[in-house]
Amino acid sequence: MKYYIIAGEASGDLHGSNLMKSLKQKDPNAEFRFWGGDLMEKQGGTLVKHYRDLAFMGFLEVALNLKTILNNIKFCKTDIKNNRPDVLILVDYPGFNLRIAKFAKELGIRVVYYISPQLWAWKEGRVEIIKKYVDEMMVILPFEEDFYHKHNVKSHFVGHPLLDAISSLQNIEVEVFKKENNLNEKEIIALLPGSRKQEVEKMLEIMLSVRPFFTDYQFVIAGAPSLEKDFYQKYVDENVHFVSNKTYDLLRCSKAALVTSGTATLETALLNVPEVVCYRGSKVSYAIAKRLVKHIKYISLVNLIMDKEVVKELIQSELNTTNLAEQLKFILDGEKRNLMLEEYEILRSKLGGKGASDNAADIILKNK
Repeated sequence: MKYYIIAGEASGDLHGSNLMKSLKQKDPNAEFRFWGGDLMEKQGGTLVKHYRDLAFMGFLEVALNLKTILNNIKFCKTDIKNNRPDVLILVDYPGFNLRIAKFAKELGIRVVYYISPQLWAWKEGRVEIIKKYVDEMMVILPFEEDFYHKHNVKSHFVGHPLLDAISSLQNIEVEVFKKENNLNEKEIIALLPGSRKQEVEKMLEIMLSVRPFFTDYQFVIAGAPSLEKDFYQKYVDENVHFVSNKTYDLLRCSKAALVTSGTATLETALLNVPEVVCYRGSKVSYAIAKRLVKHIKYISLVNLIMDKEVVKELIQSELNTTNLAEQLKFILDGEKRNLMLEEYEILRSKLGGKGASDNAADIILKNK
């Protein structure tokens, strides 16, 4: 079969690559054409556009880059029309992908959505678009199946693909990791500031502001694959280090982490690292989001899945040096740390076992 896959972010690149791997095992003659990143490219096929050229964050940035976004949509439609895949597989990234779903369906191309947009948080009306233009909806969070059922849309809970990615990791020796990455002997606090340049700059400033309170630790920045190494050099010194494309290894060698809201919050929890979740957007973007998202109590996937506060979320004005230092201290030692680790065990059980990529591939091939 000819597969056309669209993933617009780093997490989509990871999940898209694992899905491609499963599809190749079940369909040895698979042909891939895709929008994604380095991980998907390693699986073979044709990379049409890299996600680093697609990632625009927040309402204001989207407005400022609207011409580029519209040109990308136009280009994608033309590319799909010229290549006529057997199936279009959309990975999250709803603002872009739902437009492409409509276009592909009208061409008679089968449309599969892998990893649902977070319609349960906002823009619930988009369910009608999915009902009309998506043939198969595959969800990775247990409560999403109930959400779609409420709207009379059939969906398949396939499990969470992060469990696949994490289960395949090789064992790691902390001291070896430190030596290979020129780190000192101190315990590590990992910093995951995000993957977009303006986001990283904003988050690293506040994350690093707690350094004077934790001189017994070294801080290590997880570099995003979409950003050049040189970009991080201004933050590095004798006790602030940087590793690139090694986020999972870094987390597994860390005592705790400060994490920008997003998929990384769940990755950190599944790797069993106590964390503080951080978010600070522009005043304009946050004001708009707050008006649109009215019934969601949490911003981190960990808390949303557990339906309670497992990890502390510091949002907007609450994200300051005093609060961040206090919460980080809580999770380095003591009762709060132990309780968080116990809740992580329950979180893993809620997400089911590994096999999401294989389950998704089976659904795609079963209904071809």
